[in-house]
Amino acid sequence: MRLLFCGDVVGRPGRDAIAAHLPGLRQRLDLDFVVVNGENAASGFGITDKICRQLFEAGADVITGGNHSWDQREVMAYIAGEPRLLRPQNFPAGTPGRGSGVFETRRGKKVLVMNVMGQLFMEDLDDAFACIAGMLAKHRLGATVDAAILDFHAEATSEKMAAGHFVDGKVSLFVGTHTHVPTADTMVLNGGTAYQSDAGMCGDYDSVIGMEKTVPIERFVKKVRGERLSVAGGEGTLCAVFVETDDATGLARRVAPVRLGGRLAETVPALLSV
Repeated sequence: MRLLFCGDVVGRPGRDAIAAHLPGLRQRLDLDFVVVNGENAASGFGITDKICRQLFEAGADVITGGNHSWDQREVMAYIAGEPRLLRPQNFPAGTPGRGSGVFETRRGKKVLVMNVMGQLFMEDLDDAFACIAGMLAKHRLGATVDAAILDFHAEATSEKMAAGHFVDGKVSLFVGTHTHVPTADTMVLNGGTAYQSDAGMCGDYDSVIGMEKTVPIERFVKKVRGERLSVAGGEGTLCAVFVETDDATGLARRVAPVRLGGRLAETVPALLSV
């Protein structure tokens, strides 16, 4: 199976990058399933039902979230009726929506998608590792599901790496989100799980993590909050992670970064002959 995970969509440049490049990638890479993190898609803060529909129309099968999941209050009603929009599983009981689901591809394969938020330098949520263990106890890769993707939305690379090794051999892809910078540690772990500490963002990289540069710089220089952050408006780069899995085990055969458009050096993996 061929999977693609697109990093945090930041504002209009990120949405435009998805719209411009994802339909072509689905065809070029013969993708079976696509996950997009959309928690910054609405002007950098949260997501709306309208934007969700735009991302689905562009080729996303599932949209994940993070600490900005609730910044647009209207999404609370929408998420209750849209199983393809996830928020971190380890939010408290009673929080609208859900943090995982099993979804069927167009070829009838079952894909488990999990969304969990880390705890280091983040909000005080339920234990991320116990949350992951609980979800994986219900689904076994290569048996009840054909592939499994974990979006670990976290600040600290140490926590992401620990979580990646924690699930090695139990998921097809472990990918970090939240920091908006693509890491250069794309690899297949010893147990067969594809790993990248952070997928990066889909957004304008002539920025400070997707935001117009002036206000963040002033905050660091003057030590005051100043004006509200606004999304940088230049051309966005689509940053993603591509995975090919073994049909029998669901584990990764190969993993590669994907970058298209904008300021970063472009890279798209070639398909291997069968």
